[in-house]
Amino acid sequence: MKNSSIYLLGLTGGVACGKSTVLTLLEELGAQTLDADQVTHRVQVPGTPVYAQILAAFGPEIVPAPGAPIDRRHLGALVFSDPARLRELEQIVHPAVRTEIRAFLDTAGTGTPPPGFAHPVVVLDAIKLIESGWINECDQVWVVTCPEDQQIARLMATRGFNEAEARQRVTAQIPQANRLPYATVVIDNSGTLAELRAQVGAAWATALP
Repeated sequence: MKNSSIYLLGLTGGVACGKSTVLTLLEELGAQTLDADQVTHRVQVPGTPVYAQILAAFGPEIVPAPGAPIDRRHLGALVFSDPARLRELEQIVHPAVRTEIRAFLDTAGTGTPPPGFAHPVVVLDAIKLIESGWINECDQVWVVTCPEDQQIARLMATRGFNEAEARQRVTAQIPQANRLPYATVVIDNSGTLAELRAQVGAAWATALP
């Protein structure tokens, strides 16, 4: 159910398209921001119920030592090559992530609205914004795109993946074109940071009520 005390901007796009950079730029403009990927990491730390459930489902080999953080690269290799195992992982993790996001949105209305806005602006950065249903609560949906070759190159440069691993991460997600029909704004992040900043600033102006 939509929270009428905030202006919710949904931010989505494929892996390594640059959503985190766009999120930072929006924060500079006065938005409150939440990165669903960071929430996902947080609910999986050692000692949490999600951590215990993941180990029970995928075995102790996904941690380097008892009680250690999950080896995300090892776990990724298991699930991104097997859609059924990926769904199994999502069924463990997503309810906890949804609870944290809901709690954040429920308290965000106490923030200060940016200039020109009647309500606080909240940006939810979620790679599965559409599939998870959060899109139904958004006032605008921004989709960040770039060519697939750039996604792969960025994953190799920033995460140390080889080309096969990077391509596996990209192809495990829905095609970028599938997100475009839901977009209020499309941000092309194939160019420079200055070009990206200009696009974000122009799109922010369109979000003014």
